[in-house]
Amino acid sequence: MTYSIAGRCARTGMLGTIVTTSSIAVGNRCQFARAGLGAVLTQHRTDPRLGPLGLRFLELGLTPQETMAALVASTPHHAWRQLAVIDAEGRTAHYSGSNIRSIHAGVSGRDCVAIANVVRSTEVPAAMVRAFEAEPGKPLAERLCAALKAGHDAGGEFKQVTSAGLLVVHEHSFPYVDLRVDDHPDPIGEITRLWHLYAPTADNYVKRVLEPDSPEANALSVGYLTAEEAKAVLAKEKAGR
Repeated sequence: MTYSIAGRCARTGMLGTIVTTSSIAVGNRCQFARAGLGAVLTQHRTDPRLGPLGLRFLELGLTPQETMAALVASTPHHAWRQLAVIDAEGRTAHYSGSNIRSIHAGVSGRDCVAIANVVRSTEVPAAMVRAFEAEPGKPLAERLCAALKAGHDAGGEFKQVTSAGLLVVHEHSFPYVDLRVDDHPDPIGEITRLWHLYAPTADNYVKRVLEPDSPEANALSVGYLTAEEAKAVLAKEKAGR
């Protein structure tokens, strides 16, 4: 009941994931990434512990295939899990346990890997990979959003999807993008809308971290209240009670 894709931008080195499902809070449970290292997807009877563990294996120098083998060996319940891994070089691996009895599949592509379970067609992850590969010059987040829509158009889930998560990392310990949609009738459309809303400010939010005095950082503060303005508003609210 979940489909997702992890991808790498060969131009910028960004890594990212996007995921959707019919249950709530999928972005909190299924996607993990670290800049310059890789990304891990974990779903179907999801074990969120496997995400950080997979990143740790990559950090130790294991390839995605070796990382996947280590993840599978690490849990006695691997037959219930569906997993995917991508590293900073764009190498990938995916795994689907034998207890996944629904329609499911996993597909690796150029700088990407997609997995899906409890979906209408095994074509879902293949469609996601094709969409991701189609326009390599576009921003990574946009390509991930396009891939998720392609998965939906290829059949998607049997149930109505309600949540989605988009995670992109780049150069720093904090995410470049971390957007969530929960309990929404169109989470794929909504996560795409949120990305387009956030995109013009994404670089400026990084500037606020690294160069808080820069014009770009200050541009985000336009319209903020000064301390004196805030005090005046609070005093007015208090007087009106």
